[in-house]
Amino acid sequence: MTPQEDALFRQRLARHHDELRWLYMELYDNGSMFAELCDQMYRYAEARSAALKERDAAREADPNWYKHRDLLGMMLYIDNFAGNLDGVRGKLDYLEEAGVNCLHLMPFLDTVKGRDDGGYAVADFRTVRPDLGTMEDLEQLTAACHDKGMNVCMDFVMNHTSCDHEWARRARAGEGEYMSRYFFFDSYDIPAEYEKTCPQVFPTTAPGNFTQLPDGRWVMTTFYPYQWDLNYANPRVFNEMMYNFLYLANRGMDIIRIDAVPYIWKELGTSCRNLPRVHTIVRMMRMIGEIVCPSVILLGEVVMEPVKVVPYFGTVDKPECHLLYNVTTMCTTWHTVATHDTRLLRKQLDSVNGLPKEYVFLNYLRCHDDIGWGLDYDTLRSWGMEEVPHKKYLNEFFQGRTAGSVSRGELYNDDPTTGDARFCGTTASMCGLETAATAAEEDTAIRFDLCLHAMMLFQSGIPMLYSGDEIGQLNDYSYKTDPDKAADSRYVHRGRLPWARAAQRTDSASPAGRIFAGLRELETIRRQNPAFEASAAVDTLDTGSLAVLGIRREAEGEELIGLFNFGGEGHAVPLPAGGYADLLTGEPHTGEAPLQPYGFILLQKQ
Repeated sequence: MTPQEDALFRQRLARHHDELRWLYMELYDNGSMFAELCDQMYRYAEARSAALKERDAAREADPNWYKHRDLLGMMLYIDNFAGNLDGVRGKLDYLEEAGVNCLHLMPFLDTVKGRDDGGYAVADFRTVRPDLGTMEDLEQLTAACHDKGMNVCMDFVMNHTSCDHEWARRARAGEGEYMSRYFFFDSYDIPAEYEKTCPQVFPTTAPGNFTQLPDGRWVMTTFYPYQWDLNYANPRVFNEMMYNFLYLANRGMDIIRIDAVPYIWKELGTSCRNLPRVHTIVRMMRMIGEIVCPSVILLGEVVMEPVKVVPYFGTVDKPECHLLYNVTTMCTTWHTVATHDTRLLRKQLDSVNGLPKEYVFLNYLRCHDDIGWGLDYDTLRSWGMEEVPHKKYLNEFFQGRTAGSVSRGELYNDDPTTGDARFCGTTASMCGLETAATAAEEDTAIRFDLCLHAMMLFQSGIPMLYSGDEIGQLNDYSYKTDPDKAADSRYVHRGRLPWARAAQRTDSASPAGRIFAGLRELETIRRQNPAFEASAAVDTLDTGSLAVLGIRREAEGEELIGLFNFGGEGHAVPLPAGGYADLLTGEPHTGEAPLQPYGFILLQKQ
């Protein structure tokens, strides 16, 4: 380091040192391991490239950069999108054309084929999956993204490693040091005690939270038998995983998504979820990032109801994650699609909009994963919708098995005993584009697809597209012919990007062209209007119809209203006093605004 860089590092360290040491010693009571952590932080800070150090300085000067209205994300699988990392680098112009400036690369670290769960069983945290490229390819891609003003996000799988990881192999061989990095037991006695209070995540694919090895020993495997849970009560695990985190940050990451963060601390006699020590670890991780790589922000994957999600932001004085997924709004949106009833969605949005403006959510309609129906069933029950039959109705609707449904998709983790299941499908197929047999049906499906995206873009936070949604990609059923994928219906929406369809994005007569152009219009409006800043006041409106959601945004003297119709009938929606202009057409409206079936309108107060 230069003397100036050394002084800057020590200034950052001094800012956090006392709290970091206090938390570390409270957790581990190991001064030598803390000293090692500090030494390694210095080494990783020293190893950051000059370009990344410049990025750190720029973002320290603008710490709210990720809260601005100009961000638009896209998540994609590297192989499905463009074959490998070099292929993605060759498609950056396409992403730029789509308005994307935040690229979420789905898991790309080394895994073992056939048991990688989409890349979440990491065999080596410092090696790219060979068919996708190398770490050098990754650095070239992140540098090219930065040159275009794009940010790069990756998944950091903290809860577990693959059973093929070096630590796991050495633990299986009986090396005590490595056994202590996992949860190993000679008999089922203690695992049986864990099972009394620790619920199963996927009962149909991993019955129980432990897997028995061929030699008779048991190891904790919360998600899948080939994913071995790490023991964060061991300071060596924490330190080594933080070194992996910093190594990956130094490859040019801007956002690091912490996978399955609520699960990373385990205690006998508890649910092993959302425990206080989880927050200690995430807080320490936040400080380590601010010391070594302050341009990198943390995105927490917390797939739970809002009351359990919000604590992962930490507090204003002691923040944890910078960003969290807006999971409940996503699944409530699809509930609204199936019921044509916006009451629960309105309640959910009011809850989110009532949170401090410092809290930033990542909003999305679809992602790589299934949709779990984690809804507010206490409220639904008060409206006559019981949990079990309602989940069954939703799954039947989106498979196209109820009257009037044009949706298509497939169940995931269907449990015949409870009747519970999750759902898979692309946005376009769930909106009816796959089943459209006439021009009128196609028009309706496209209109509804854009309506849902418009609503997502109208929310506060960072909007995230799923690759293919920008061209209305349909379900891909070819996964059923691949033995490694056939049992996992999530691959129905993880198909390869159809580049022939993407080539139609400039054809205004094609579904791909209409959706691509429609999204670009919406994204442009979002970027240009200050009412989309994170600091804006946002509330919902009474539209006079259960099927129509109304949202109002106000900031810097601008007032916008978005109206979104989840029903199959047109509406004349009453407007607040004053004159309004359609942001897409310029058409004036006073008194009321017309809405097409499954349509939307964005209005600016004059």
